[in-house]
Amino acid sequence: MVWERIRSPNFFSSFCCCFRSKPRAHSSPSSSEALLLLQKEVDDVVVTRPGWKAMPYILGNEAIEKMATFGLTTNLMVYLVREYHMDQVFAANLLALWTCAYCLFTVLGASLADTYLGKFRTILFASFASLLGMVTITLTAFVPLLRPPPCDLAQHCISNTKTQLWILIMGLSWLGIGSAGIRPCSLPFGIDQFDSSTVEGRLAIHSFLNWYYTSATLVVLINLVFVVYIQDSVSWALGFGIPTLLMMLCAIPLFLVGSNIYVRVKPEGSIFLSFAQVLVAAYKKRHLKLLNDERVQGVLFDASLDGNAVVSKLPLSTQSSFLKKAALVVDNELKEDGFSANVWRLCTMQQVEDVICVLKTLPIWASGGIFLIPFVEEGTFMVSQALKMDRHIGTKFQMPAGSIKIISLSIVIIWLPLYDFVIQPALKKITKYEDGIPTLKRIGMGYVFSILCMLVAGLVEQQRRALATLHGESLNGVAPMSVFWLFPQLMLLGLSEVCGALGHIEFYNREFPEKMKSIGNSLIYLCMAGATYLSSLVVTFVHSVTGKHGQSNWLDNDINAGRLDFFYFLIAGLGVLNFVYFVFCARGYTYKASVKAVEIVPDV
Repeated sequence: MVWERIRSPNFFSSFCCCFRSKPRAHSSPSSSEALLLLQKEVDDVVVTRPGWKAMPYILGNEAIEKMATFGLTTNLMVYLVREYHMDQVFAANLLALWTCAYCLFTVLGASLADTYLGKFRTILFASFASLLGMVTITLTAFVPLLRPPPCDLAQHCISNTKTQLWILIMGLSWLGIGSAGIRPCSLPFGIDQFDSSTVEGRLAIHSFLNWYYTSATLVVLINLVFVVYIQDSVSWALGFGIPTLLMMLCAIPLFLVGSNIYVRVKPEGSIFLSFAQVLVAAYKKRHLKLLNDERVQGVLFDASLDGNAVVSKLPLSTQSSFLKKAALVVDNELKEDGFSANVWRLCTMQQVEDVICVLKTLPIWASGGIFLIPFVEEGTFMVSQALKMDRHIGTKFQMPAGSIKIISLSIVIIWLPLYDFVIQPALKKITKYEDGIPTLKRIGMGYVFSILCMLVAGLVEQQRRALATLHGESLNGVAPMSVFWLFPQLMLLGLSEVCGALGHIEFYNREFPEKMKSIGNSLIYLCMAGATYLSSLVVTFVHSVTGKHGQSNWLDNDINAGRLDFFYFLIAGLGVLNFVYFVFCARGYTYKASVKAVEIVPDV
């Protein structure tokens, strides 16, 4: 990996001397002397990563950007129904389609960052795209002509015109493009500022992940409490205008202020083309056999394709011998300068290791979709539960049903600093592991909390439904049961997010090759998209299968007539099967070893 902040004329002049093809005079240094000279120059040019010095700009920008984005999208469903007079099903489908689309497009944004643009420029361009989308959506609240007129006294409402709908969709599209570029790149860009080749750097990265997630959660909490109130009770124009101004006047300028401090990883070209070369080369050599000792020098081709002097190289693994055949040197596959004569027949071992690193993480990633289904239900059926419970706090205040998410968010905000400062140091002394708990074990704990959340939710729903049925006529279907009974399942959901969701993010950022960090970080958004689709599939299946032969539908519009508890138990059952699959995959997983900080390209 080449770091853009390495700029030393002496370094590059010495490096180039090692590759000149003209004959050497007797006074020229020998090959070993040239390597020693080059090593000295490399030692003199130490890549100084700013570490925590860059975090005020990165975390500040990320927090303000999330506040702006979530400030617009958190209450967008209500805005579409109230101001655009949309049918609830159409509005829900529109937002679900938009959410899934931008989650899927995070892979494209990550690919552009890792392949061509780099993370810094991708975040910057995406920030302006998000700003354009925010301005467009805010204008729909400011300009009456861009949205339908208010309903009359008889509640006769005029639907939106095609022009008004397309302007809204255009704003959402720009906002989605921005999110697809910012989401997968901001976290890896922050990780780039730390030295992952040292224990101190890896511990700092772990703390950064916790603070990154804590700040993002705190921002969502602020939006739920303050911004949503302004939008609902004061003005939609003001409620949208504040996040837009924050993005314009704070987030983007703050990110640019730190531009002279950041370490920027230079993109290295098409990653997927490199993957294709490895697969094709391995297939062409499928009949060849490797020696018993796969690390014998001269057997496997291990050189830098681009001639970079300072790269970050993965140590050789002991897995996927088939793919390693792509680096097996046979016949005349090396040119005189020591490079591959045909990159579709001979690849470097580092190319092979990149492919191995990615492929072995995919089974773990595949378990993320079912794991995240309870998070989808938090905003739907758990809210329906709250609507049919006593939400009074004291005699005058009634908690909004949608505000129950505050509980799980609060757990995240409390737990992460507590784990970082108290629990992790204690566990480190016991387990002798630098993170306290290995990443995959943390993910497994998150899966267990997710299953327990659904089981507790089902038990609470059984009690709520029984009370609502007993006192339904006198209380309009509302159970004489405090909404605080939902807190245990929400607390378990918060712990599941801390261990499982954050564990997934940390896992991808640690295990993926450095030049693919953005793509690795985008996988969690693919899991979210998958969870949304899987949830819709399960809901559709349950709704179509149950309710026959005179029995009540589990997901009846009247929650008291349905059997939501059975649905929760079904999700818990899927979670158990998913957990068994995860344990099977995790037991055979081998963590990526620490990368080599500096590699010297030999004189050819």
